[in-house]
Parts: sequence; C-alpha cells; structure tokens
Amino acid sequence: MPKGCEHMDAAQPPSVEPVSSNPQAQAATTPAAAIPGQGGTKHVHLLAVKPDPVGYPPTGSSLWNVPNALTTLRLVLVIPFAWLLFSVGDANAARYWGDPETWAALIFAVASITDFLDGFLARKYGLVTTFGKIADPIADKALTGAALIGLSYLHDLPWWVTIVILVREIGVTVLRFWVIRYGVIAASHGGKAKTVAQIIAIMLYLLPLSGIAVGIREVMMGIAVLLTVATGVDYLIRALNLRYRTGAPLARGA
Repeated sequence: MPKGCEHMDAAQPPSVEPVSSNPQAQAATTPAAAIPGQGGTKHVHLLAVKPDPVGYPPTGSSLWNVPNALTTLRLVLVIPFAWLLFSVGDANAARYWGDPETWAALIFAVASITDFLDGFLARKYGLVTTFGKIADPIADKALTGAALIGLSYLHDLPWWVTIVILVREIGVTVLRFWVIRYGVIAASHGGKAKTVAQIIAIMLYLLPLSGIAVGIREVMMGIAVLLTVATGVDYLIRALNLRYRTGAPLARGA
C-alpha cells in the first residue's frame, strides 16, 4: 500500500494525514483520503509534490525573512506602479518621469520577479509563515488588479477582459481558503502557464508598442484570458470534489 494512505471502515469519517512541514518529506509522499464506496475503498490524492502555497504548513520560521520581505516589497511597489500608470497622459508627470508607462512597466517587471522568488525561497528553505500565506495572494491580486484596471482606464484594454480575469482570481483565492480545512489542491501546470501568460500580456500592454507588436500582445492577452477561464473552471471542480468527497476537515495543526 502506498505510503501516506490509510484504511478506514465504512462507519468512520475519512481523514487526511497532516502535511509535513519538510518540503523534502512532502516530495517523497503524497497524502490521500480514503473514501469508502460501493466498489470498495478509493484513495483520492489531495497533494502533489508542489501543492497550493496557501495550504503549505507554516514552518515556525521568523516573520522577518527574505520571502516575506519580497512579498512586502511587491505590496509596496503596487502604490508607485498604480500612480505611474494612472499618470499616463498627465503633462506634469511626463515632465518629471518622461514616459510614466515605461516606468510602470519596469516596476511591474520587478514586482513579478518577486512573485516567483518569494514562494520558491519559502518552500526550499522552510521559511513558510502564516503572514506569507495570506499576504502573497493579496499582493498578487493587488498587482494584477492595478495593472488591468489601469490599462482599461486608459482604454488600452477592454473592460470585459479586466472583469473576467479579476473575477477568476478573486474567486480562486476564496476557494483556496474555503477548502483548506479539507485538504490541499495541487498547483496545476495550467495555473502556472496562466500566470506566465498574464504577466507577459500585461507587460506587452504596458510597453509603447506599434505595428505588428500590437497584434502580438492582443493574441497573448487572448491566450491569457482562455487559460484564466479554463484553469478557473478546473479549480472550481477540484475544490468542490475535495470539499464534498472528503467530508471531514483536516485535524487541527495539519
């Protein structure tokens, strides 16, 4: 029997093994919930080697660490980024900053790099904290939301695109915290592709492009929207399956 699976009687509620705080231990085993049914006991895997960061257990690390500093930096950068983006077309801003949109693109690029680094460093070196788990998705949504709303405000991006992406992002964040007591949903390759596509598309819209490059950025944004919707639906289905098939929440401290 695979390590991490538990046999249960039909009268017992299903349970899930606590998630190890050691990333290497998580890579070696995949916890699963045993679901009794007519065809016998089924083992439903809830975790992958790279789980949803929201469900990654705190490691007891100090609040003051590099990943949290990067997350905080991303949150702080949202302010000048949004100010520069909404200053496009302002004569006073242009006099001091030249092209505010180019500066906004530079800040967005730096903030996006911190998005990849903070989670990687936290998991690799056991620096996961409750603050990081809460602040990281907030920083991500704040940065993406400011970019999309700003671009739509400048009439560079249709409002419906902004609304579709923001509804998906906020919805998935809510779902993460809704099911976290019942298990962890593994991050999918589609979700990672969606994030990369969004960042590239937003960067292309922030840059002063012309000619064929305008068509390329529109195609890129179209790909980002398709991935956003597809992965959102996939996450909703997996969250509902996890919530209603496991039945019992994780033990406290898991």
